[in-house]
Amino acid sequence: MHVLGKFPVRRMRRLRRDDFSRRMVREHRLSADDFIYPVFVIDGKNRREAVPSMPGVERLTVDGLLDHAARCVELGVPAMALFPVVDSKLRTADAREAFNPDGLAPRAIRALKDRFPQLGVVTDIALDPYTSHGQDGLIDESGYVLNDETIEALVKQALTHAEAGVDIVAPSDMMDGRVGALRRALDQGGHIHTRILAYAAKYASSFYGPFRDAVGSAANLGKGDKYTYQIDPANSDEALWEVGMDLEEGADMVMVKPGMPYLDIVRRVKDEFGAPTFVYQVSGEYAMLQAAGMNGWIDRRKCVLESLLAFKRAGADGILTYFALEAAAWLKEG
Repeated sequence: MHVLGKFPVRRMRRLRRDDFSRRMVREHRLSADDFIYPVFVIDGKNRREAVPSMPGVERLTVDGLLDHAARCVELGVPAMALFPVVDSKLRTADAREAFNPDGLAPRAIRALKDRFPQLGVVTDIALDPYTSHGQDGLIDESGYVLNDETIEALVKQALTHAEAGVDIVAPSDMMDGRVGALRRALDQGGHIHTRILAYAAKYASSFYGPFRDAVGSAANLGKGDKYTYQIDPANSDEALWEVGMDLEEGADMVMVKPGMPYLDIVRRVKDEFGAPTFVYQVSGEYAMLQAAGMNGWIDRRKCVLESLLAFKRAGADGILTYFALEAAAWLKEG
C-alpha cells in the first residue's frame, strides 16, 4: 500500500486501462476519407504488369483501372492519383507527349470521370514520364533542368488534363513559380474549379527508387539526380519557404513528400500555415513495409495502419498511399 502523498495523484494509465476509455480520449482517427490511391496506368487492354520492387502493386490498363475505381467508391476512398507509364518511343527531349490530348493520361481521366463522376481524379503534373532523359523538366546542353521553359510545357500538360475533366492537378516538378503559372492558365481557360495540389515540399529523397522503376524513368535517369530542383533532405526552413510561396501563388492544398522520414516537416507546415496538408507515403516506404511484412518480421497490417495514423498525428489532412484500398477495407472491418 502506498503512503498518501508518496505517489502521484495523476495516474496516466487510468484512461488506458479499458478499450472504452481509450476510445473516448483518442486524439486522432483514420478513415477512408483520408486516402488518395495512387495507380500506374499502361496502354492496351486487359493487361497487368507487376512492379518487382513494389510487391503487390501492378501497372494497369484503363479497363483494370476502372475495377480499382469501383473498389474506391465501394470503400469510400475519395480520389485516385494517376501515374502514366508511356511507351519509350513516345519519350522525347521536349516531352511533347505530356500534352497530347489523346495521350494515356487524358484517356484515363475521361474513362474514370465517365464511369465514376463522383470519384476524384488527381493527375501528376511533371515531365519525367515523358522525357527521354528522365528529368522532371526540359534540359539544356549541360543537362541542367530549365525552369521557365519547363513551366511552359507544364502549363500545356495541366490544360490538357483539365480539358479531359481532371479534378485536381498536382505539380510535382518543383520548378519555381509553376503554381502561379498553372493557376493563371487554368483560370484563363475557364477551369476555375480545377484544384491544385502542390508538391510544395518535395525532397531529393532516395526513397523514390521503386516509383521510378514503376513509371520507367529510372533507366532514362541513369546516374543522374534531381538535386538542383528538389529540396535538400538536410533542410527544414526551406520547406516552409516553398509551401508559403505555393500558397501565395494559388495552391489549394500542399504536399510533403516523402512521408515517414519527414513527419517533422508535416508538423511544421500544418502549424505554420493551417492549410490543407497532404503527405505521400512513397514507394520506398511501401516497399520496406511490404518486404518486412512478407518476411514475417513485422505484423504488416498493424504496422501499416500505425504508419498511416502517424501521418494524421503529425498534422496531415490526407495521405497518398499504395495501401489505400487495403487500409480502407481494414478500417471498414473495424
